[in-house]
Amino acid sequence: MAFSQITKDAAYQRAGGRCECTMTKCSHHAGRCNATLRGGWHAHHKTSVAAGGSDDLGNCLAMCVTCHRNTATYGQ
Repeated sequence: MAFSQITKDAAYQRAGGRCECTMTKCSHHAGRCNATLRGGWHAHHKTSVAAGGSDDLGNCLAMCVTCHRNTATYGQ
């Protein structure tokens, strides 16, 4: 499944237009990434749908493309 546009818009607003990634394996930041989400950004499932995650806002992170590529489930 995929996030609705309403959910993606709400995630972007909640994030203040900045990446919400806090993964320690992202070497380009410490703590929260905070990169500006201009034009290209991804809505990421905290828990994948395959693992029982939902398409609700509570399971959605606004992430820069660099951080999203570092997730274990990117492209799956």
